Amino acid sequence: MTQDPSLRAVGWARSLPLGSSVKTARDWTRDHLATLGWDRTAPDLVDSVVLAVSELVTNAHVHAHSDAQLILTWDEECLHVTAHDASSRVPEPRHPDDDALGGRGLLLIGALADEVRIRSCPRGKDVTACFGPPSADRAK
Repeated sequence: MTQDPSLRAVGWARSLPLGSSVKTARDWTRDHLATLGWDRTAPDLVDSVVLAVSELVTNAHVHAHSDAQLILTWDEECLHVTAHDASSRVPEPRHPDDDALGGRGLLLIGALADEVRIRSCPRGKDVTACFGPPSADRAK
């Protein structure tokens, strides 16, 4: 199998122990998106990715009672934002009452991302939100 020589990817990973600050995950993500230049070319997209990261890491800590492994992979077609946790329980979107304080994380991630995938693993699960590249329409 030959690889397409024009395909390039970059990635970063960070472990966020249970009880660590979600702000740490947001700041770390924002810093890496700046290396792609998105802070200048698509600040609204950066805000969407950072908000999704906040929800993904919070879900891992609060619902899975687990450390979160945060992985960002940019392959020039999609930014894959993956949070891995140790719980094998696959999350299900809820439809909370209007006055509920929580329960909207997956709904929010689904609204922000172009695609969301949930995959069970031998030692937990991965929740991945995919974001298309910055475009003229998205940067507005």
